[in-house]
Amino acid sequence: MSFTFNLISDLQQMLSYPFMQHAFEARTIIALIAGITGYFVVLRRSAFTAHAFSEIGFAGAAGAVLFNIPPIAGLLLGSTLGGLAIAALGRRAANRDREIGIVLAFALGLGLLFISLYPAYSTEAYSILFGEILGISFVNVELTLIAGVVILAAMGIIYRPLLFASLDEDVAEAKGMPMLFLGIMFMLLVAVTVSFAVQVTGVLLIFSLMVTPAAIAQYLSRRPGRAILLSVIISLAAVWLGLFIAFYTPYPVSFFITALVFGLYLLVRGVRAVMKPKKIALSSLA
Repeated sequence: MSFTFNLISDLQQMLSYPFMQHAFEARTIIALIAGITGYFVVLRRSAFTAHAFSEIGFAGAAGAVLFNIPPIAGLLLGSTLGGLAIAALGRRAANRDREIGIVLAFALGLGLLFISLYPAYSTEAYSILFGEILGISFVNVELTLIAGVVILAAMGIIYRPLLFASLDEDVAEAKGMPMLFLGIMFMLLVAVTVSFAVQVTGVLLIFSLMVTPAAIAQYLSRRPGRAILLSVIISLAAVWLGLFIAFYTPYPVSFFITALVFGLYLLVRGVRAVMKPKKIALSSLA
């Protein structure tokens, strides 16, 4: 396909293909849930958790492929079981690195075993590792929509206590908040979100959706509501633009998505670095 610089015509041409329609539909849902849950991942300093879930889910997906089961089912099962194990082994979000490392190491070994047992499925393994957003079917879109509604509903129910517990675990625990319950619920929500986000960026690039937009949003605003909204907008913009560019180039979608959010992250950090000395100088003059 050739790019004509007529954006309306180019969009119409791109969206005339069902696989692109499915890609945009699924990505919109995933961007919404990834932007929201990603904010809490960054706020709770659990970026390693999101990465761990993706690789734990890889073991589940590889096992599903081995037994001729849809990879998304394996991703969900692997991520969910991994989330429960991590939440049960580490009560506090700030002290889970050891538990995550232990579960992650076992899951990676298991995934490698599954792949080695069935090398004929190298294409499925590649799509799990790097994403296959253009191969999403209508059934996958429906499944993603159902999961998205469930995640948003659950997040709405636990939003306030989760925010309080994320900002200050010690005070929240002293006030008698159900920290173990909140930790398990959050882990499950992140696990399911990661399972569907993997369809877009793959296991190896999950940070581009679950962490980077939320990290940018936190630099732009300290207010939780505004930061979550910015995280969702950045995630949506990156994937929509990434899909658009990839449609007219021979390069993978995941590269453009990760490049866009990484470039924006560097820009925001650079602007803040330049503006900070000016603010300090003005405050000293005042």
